[in-house]
Formats: sequence, C-alpha cells, structure tokens
Amino acid sequence: MPRVELSAGPIDYADTGGTGPALVFGHGFPMSGTQWRKVVPLLDGYRCILPTLPLGAHLAPMRPDADLTQFGVARLLGEFLAELGLRDATVVLNDWGGGQFLVADGMARADHVARVGRLVLVACEAFDNFPPKPARPAVKLLRLPGGPALHAQLTRTWFYRHAKAAYGGMCENRIPDDILDGWFTPALRDKEIRRDLVKFATGSPPRRELLAWTERLRAFERPVLVVWADKDRMMPAGHGRRLAELFPDGRLVEIPDSGTLIPEDQPERLAKELTAFLAETGATAK
Repeated sequence: MPRVELSAGPIDYADTGGTGPALVFGHGFPMSGTQWRKVVPLLDGYRCILPTLPLGAHLAPMRPDADLTQFGVARLLGEFLAELGLRDATVVLNDWGGGQFLVADGMARADHVARVGRLVLVACEAFDNFPPKPARPAVKLLRLPGGPALHAQLTRTWFYRHAKAAYGGMCENRIPDDILDGWFTPALRDKEIRRDLVKFATGSPPRRELLAWTERLRAFERPVLVVWADKDRMMPAGHGRRLAELFPDGRLVEIPDSGTLIPEDQPERLAKELTAFLAETGATAK
C-alpha cells in the first residue's frame, strides 16, 4: 500500500489508478477504506483513492503534536489532495462529516478548495451532530483515565460489534468480523494509535462553532450530492434535506432500507446514484 508523508504524519492509501476522474473516499470512526469495498468495484472508469485517515484504524501513528480535531483532519485531507496532485477531484464522505470543512469559506486553504470539483455527502455528520448522539457515551469513556484502553477491549466483544444498541446499529447488514478486526485492531495493539483516536474523538468544537463553520459552506458553489438513509440511527432524518439546501448546487437522494453505512447496506444503489451524479456534473468515466 502506498504512503505519503503529510504535516501530521504518514498516510497510507489505496489507489485503483487509471486515467478516469479521481474520486477520493473518506471513512468513518474508526474505519478505513474497506468501508467502500463493495462500492469501488462498481465504479469502472474512475480512479478511486482511499486514504486511511487518523481516525483510529490507521497503522502508523501521527506525530504527537498533530492537530487531529475535526478541522485538523479536514485540512489533512486537503494536504492529501495536494500531495497527489489531484485536480477536479470528487470528495466522497460517509459517517465522518468533518471532511466537508475542507471547503469552508475563509477557513480552508484556497489551493485545497480549488482541487475539489464536487462533494458527495453520504449519511454523515453535519450541523451540530459531531459526534452523533449514540456515539457520545463512547466519547465520554475515552475522556476518562483508563477509558481508551477499556474502549479498545470493548471492541473485541460481540455486543459492541453487532448489537443494534452499539456499533451494529450503524447498518442493517452485519459487518463481517474480519473487516471489523481491520478497523479495531490498530488501536487495540498500539497506545499511540489510541492516543490519536482519542484526540480525534474528543476534538469536536462546541455547537456554536460547528454551526458557524457550517454557514461557511454556503460559499461552495460546485455540485454537491447528499445521500441519506431512511433507517439511520446516527444522523437525524432532517439533516439530509438541510444539507442539500445549504449548498447553492446541492441535490438530495434518499435511499431506503439502509442505516448510516449505506456502502455496506446498499452499495449497488449508492454506486448508481454516484455515477449518475458524476456524469451529470462533467466527471464521465473513461
């Protein structure tokens, strides 16, 4: 797997290559590009790039002074686009929503914003829902002495992984344990990865600041597709429409029979909506 060195530390990524339009996929907490394993094979003719951001499933720890707040990781995503020399890239997010602040007017670097041709926001954090309410008890645990190590041990359990009251509530389908192992094992084995995980999980700003950041997104005039799920326990139902209306060129698609992880529950439907949006906005497959 290739790796780039950015200001916060090393970022590993997968890259399907090719000359087609570039799609850069973000992921949730603590997940990786395998979150998109069912969708990427359905995107023939596109160059799909999947960085493993430092949200807790990364393999190499970040520098101790790395800014891993919501905006810090969004800025890191912009650095990643620049390091790969991407232009007119489509940034696709699911679950983690902080990547949208990559294009926040007056906050993000202009050269990073210029590299984003369009956004696809798939059932992700928005407005003041950072972190989502069901995840807040875990964040409280991570703030306690010994909490990060205990949280890591909990990720071994069936309840944490598959119960609808816990992590299993993020989708209607059961996520295979080998995929979950890839997401949870790095923090279980490495205290520096746990340090990074805690910095990110506890790095959301206050509600007022989040809402002010969101208002800055109105200046992003390039195409935005918002995809929302009908059985989402993490993201409020009304946030999808509010997000689509926030952007000057936003549009909303609602997908039935899915939880937050639409790439897990409805990959074919998501790929269909994504490719239609790309073709409509000038990013035709090659």
